[in-house]
Amino acid sequence: MLRLQTIREMSDSEDDDVPQLSSHALAALQEFYSEQKQQSDPGGDDKYNIGIIEENWLSQFWYSQETALRLAKEAIAAAGECGRIACVSAPSVYQKLRELHREDFSIYIFEYDKRFAIYGEEFIFYDYNNPLDLPEKVAAHSFDIVIADPPYLSEECLRKMSETIKYLTRGKILLCTGAVMEEEAAKLLGVKMCKFIPKHTRTLGNEFRCYVNYDSGLDREISV
Repeated sequence: MLRLQTIREMSDSEDDDVPQLSSHALAALQEFYSEQKQQSDPGGDDKYNIGIIEENWLSQFWYSQETALRLAKEAIAAAGECGRIACVSAPSVYQKLRELHREDFSIYIFEYDKRFAIYGEEFIFYDYNNPLDLPEKVAAHSFDIVIADPPYLSEECLRKMSETIKYLTRGKILLCTGAVMEEEAAKLLGVKMCKFIPKHTRTLGNEFRCYVNYDSGLDREISV
C-alpha cells in the first residue's frame, strides 16, 4: 500500500529516475485515505448516519431512512419522557434515535458487530447464543421498550433472543422479523403483527413485519 509522505525536493542529478506522483494523483490519493479514515473512525454527528458502517451482505440488512425514522419515533412515544430504549440487533434504529439528538433518552445498542463500538459506552457487545451474558450495569427490567431484530429467521434464534428481550424490558416490546415467524413470536413474546410494513435499503427474499405487545401507532398505518 502506498504511504502518504512529504515529497522531498530531489536534485536533478541524483534522483532523475525516481518516479513521483503528479499533483493530481497525490490529491486523489489524499482524498482516498481521508475517506477511508472517515469510514473507520467517523466523527461528530456523521457517525450516526445509517450506512456509515457498511452492511455485511450475507447477514446484515439496514432499514431504509423512512423506516428507521418511523421506528425511532415509535420508540420515543412508547418509552415516554426521559425513557430508556434498548436496540437489540437493530443498529439503524439506534442511529436514527441519536441522529434526532434525543439526549433526553437513555439509548443503548446491543450488537455482535464490534464496529458499532464507535458509540462508546452506549455499545453493549451481545451474542444471542448467550442471551443473558450481559454486563453488570445492564439491570433486569430496566428499559421502557426493547426494539429487537433477530439476525436469523429461525426458532432457535428467536427463542434465545426472547430471553434477552424479557430480561431487559419493563413490559413493551417491538419486534422486527419475518412474517414466517408470526406464530413463534406470539408464543414466545405475546406480540402481534402490525399493519406497518418496514422497508430495507435493499430487497429481502422474505416478507418482513413488525410485532408489538402494546397499543401502538404502528398498527394504524399500512406502510411507510
